[in-house]
Amino acid sequence: MLRDTAHIHEKDAEFFNKRREHRKKLGLADGQVVPLYTTEDAERTLPLFQAVGYHSPQNLAPGLIYVPYDAGHILGSSCVVLHEQQDGGQVRLAFSGDVGRPNLPIIRDPESMPPAEYLIMESTYGGRLHKSASHVINKLREVVIRTAKRGGRIIVPAFAVGRTQQLVLLLHQLANAKEIPNIPIFVDSPLALNVTQVHRDHPECFDDEAREFLTHGEDPFGFGRLQYVRSAEDSKKLNDLHGPFVVISASGMCEQGRILHHLRNNIEDPRNTVLITGFQAQDTLGRKLVEKWPEVAIFGEPLRVRAEISSLDELSGHADQHELLQWIEPLAPSLRKVFLVHGEPQQAEVLAKLLHSTYGLEVVVPSPGQSFELK
Repeated sequence: MLRDTAHIHEKDAEFFNKRREHRKKLGLADGQVVPLYTTEDAERTLPLFQAVGYHSPQNLAPGLIYVPYDAGHILGSSCVVLHEQQDGGQVRLAFSGDVGRPNLPIIRDPESMPPAEYLIMESTYGGRLHKSASHVINKLREVVIRTAKRGGRIIVPAFAVGRTQQLVLLLHQLANAKEIPNIPIFVDSPLALNVTQVHRDHPECFDDEAREFLTHGEDPFGFGRLQYVRSAEDSKKLNDLHGPFVVISASGMCEQGRILHHLRNNIEDPRNTVLITGFQAQDTLGRKLVEKWPEVAIFGEPLRVRAEISSLDELSGHADQHELLQWIEPLAPSLRKVFLVHGEPQQAEVLAKLLHSTYGLEVVVPSPGQSFELK
C-alpha cells in the first residue's frame, strides 16, 4: 500500500504539472505540485515492518506489552490491548482501530475483546444504522441491470483493500446465478490486484461464504467475464470501449488514482452510473457526489454531474451504532473510561450519549492536543 500510494502521488503530481498551461488558460491557480512522499521514501520504511500473529503478546518495553485481536474490518486488521505494570498492579488500554461488521462477505466477524480499564474506540458511524447486509446483493443487481439497459457504464470507486474484493465476490455470485447481464467487469487498480492475491494466499482468514467457493474448486476473486487491469495503457483503452461495462477502481473516496480519470471521462453522460460503496469523508470528491453537487472539479476542471449517483452503504466495512454497542458490551463492565475518536463530531457525540445511557460509561470525545493520565 505504501509503494502504491507513493506511486500515485508521483503520477498525480506529474499529471498536474503537465496540465499547468491548460489550467492557466482556465484562470485556475497555477503552481508546481510536489508528491507528499515518493517511492524511495516508502521503500525506506519497509524494513521496519514486522509480522505479528493474532493473540500473540508482543513486548514494547520493560513492563509494557500488547496483544492483537481480529477486528474483522479488512484482511489482517487488528484491535489491540496494551498491558502496563504500574506500582505492582496492571493497567489495560484497549484500542479498537476500525471495528468491522458481522456477516459481511470474505473475512471473519470482529472477535470479542478481553477486559480492559480504558478504551479508545472509533465512532465513524456512531450516530447511524446500516441497512441489513442481506439487501446489498439485490441493490447491486438492480444498479447493474438498470445502467446496462441504458447502455451506460457503472463506475465504482472502491477501496483497493477489502471493498474491491467484496464487490468482486458479490458480482461473481450474481454472474453464477445469471442474475446480471453478460457485460464485461474490470478491476482497474494495480493495488487491488496485488491485494486480491494476498487474499488468495490467506484462505485461513475467510468466512464460510468465501470458503464455499474453494469447496467447489472456484476462485472467489476470478470468473469468466472479470478482467484485472494493471498497466496504465490498458486502463486508458477502457475509454474506447462501446456498450455497457463495470469498472471498479481506486481510490474509494475519489481523491486520487485511476478512478479520477474514469470519473472525468464518464460523469457527464446521463447513461452512466457512479456507484459509491463506502464512507466518504467531509470535503472529498466522493462526499460531494453523495451530496448530489450539480458540478464538481476533477483535476481542477469543473464538470457537470449528469451520471446517476447511487450509494451502496450496506457494504461499509465500519460497524454502525448498533454493531459498536454490541462490540463494546463484553468490555463495558471492566471499563473506567472510553475515548471516542475517528468520527465526525456529531457521530461521536451521539455515540457518547448512548454509551453513557446504555452502559453507564464515562465517555470523552477528546479535542486535538488534549492528553490524559491513565492509572
